[in-house]
Amino acid sequence: MEDFEKKVSITDPIDSEPETNTNPTTASSQVLHLLRRFLAVQQRRAEAYAKLKRGFAEYMVSGGEVAYQQLCSEITAEFNDCSKQVIEMESLFVAPDYCRVDLAQMLRAVQVQEKQKLHLTATIQLLKKAGRPSERLVSHENCTFKKPMKHECMHLHEITEAEGTEEAEADADYDNSLNEAIRGVQDAVTTINEHLEEVSQ
Repeated sequence: MEDFEKKVSITDPIDSEPETNTNPTTASSQVLHLLRRFLAVQQRRAEAYAKLKRGFAEYMVSGGEVAYQQLCSEITAEFNDCSKQVIEMESLFVAPDYCRVDLAQMLRAVQVQEKQKLHLTATIQLLKKAGRPSERLVSHENCTFKKPMKHECMHLHEITEAEGTEEAEADADYDNSLNEAIRGVQDAVTTINEHLEEVSQ
């Protein structure tokens, strides 16, 4: 994972401040402080996604359902806290002390993209967890056992053209859904990064 702080940072004060009754230097530093807080929240989100990605990879190898569910609960709490903080910052930017509706709208746009990204990330994980229809494991519960280590598998039969076509269509639907979710996450990340570049300028 790239170092988030190197990727996005605020180094210069914001030049285009609206004139208000408060001290411009103070107003500018307050805006700068809020934007730095916002970037810190985005850093937390990036770390949470990295943790979720690692946890999902471990789950796919080990199958540890309890550990994965616990991780999902922790990540959900982290994302909820991040969202609450950004919503609070958004409301501060529209308050009379700041009068920065432009920044509030930008934070709102990031929130919308983050929500979409999280939803699609969950979709990707659910699809990968289920696997392609043609590659899913079958249960042998309904098979008949004639000898101790030999059974007649009910899953083995001659595949008809219709069944083969149905399986291929199910795999194609799965692939399309997975690819669509991946593209959606990529689009959300691109949009979020564009907004973060706006913040850092």
